[in-house]
Amino acid sequence: MKRWLFFVVAVLLTFAAPALAGGKIKVGIMSDSEDVWAKVKAIAAKDGLDLDLVVFSDYLLPNAALDAGDLQANAFQHKPFLENQITAKGYKIVPVGATIVSPIGLYSRRVKAVGDLKAGAKIGIPNDPSNGGRALLLLQAQKLIKLKDGVGILPTVLDVTDNPKTLQFREIDAAQLSRSLDDLDAAVINTNYAVEAGLKPGKDSIAIESSVDNPYSNFIAVRETDKNAPWVPKLVHAYQNDTIRAYITDKRPGEVPAF
Repeated sequence: MKRWLFFVVAVLLTFAAPALAGGKIKVGIMSDSEDVWAKVKAIAAKDGLDLDLVVFSDYLLPNAALDAGDLQANAFQHKPFLENQITAKGYKIVPVGATIVSPIGLYSRRVKAVGDLKAGAKIGIPNDPSNGGRALLLLQAQKLIKLKDGVGILPTVLDVTDNPKTLQFREIDAAQLSRSLDDLDAAVINTNYAVEAGLKPGKDSIAIESSVDNPYSNFIAVRETDKNAPWVPKLVHAYQNDTIRAYITDKRPGEVPAF
């Protein structure tokens, strides 16, 4: 009887081992990063981690899914975005490993340089707080506007204290800005949406953020309760390695490895 019980326990432990080691981990990603994560998935598999990639096209959904337990991790956002989501939704989500920096850019089909923007120019910016603030900071860095002192990294159009060209701001969903570019004098567009629209960051942009000491590094995030789970270091390592670094550098225009 004891020998039979020992055999049953051993079998159960054998089948439970993958779950204890992480098993199938659902990771929420954006549709534009599927190529990178396909490679991450292959690397993770060599370390015994089975990734189930769940693809999103809306920035607001991956954190909701992670918080609800429908995902074990996601990878699509920077810290200001997450902090804003935590304030608004009360999510208990934490970053566990940096991925990329995608410097945001100012694009135009009407002018070739920032200095060519005319008085009253219509400028599109993202309508979410984190990316909208990021856009305003880029415009300030180009000396197009001045923001209230001490406003931090989440300014709004109400924080503009000097606007010498009387720029008119159009707050538009980040995913729609590239499609609205023909109706605007210029727009600040996130790199992933710019690339999807056929724009080349650095070449087609008339202004772009620096990637050095950039506070908008993206990362892998998990629920706070999972931050010490044994599968987390494996997931981070599957992304943070020379293979992925080289792939991003060679194949992902406008992105810079942040690890």
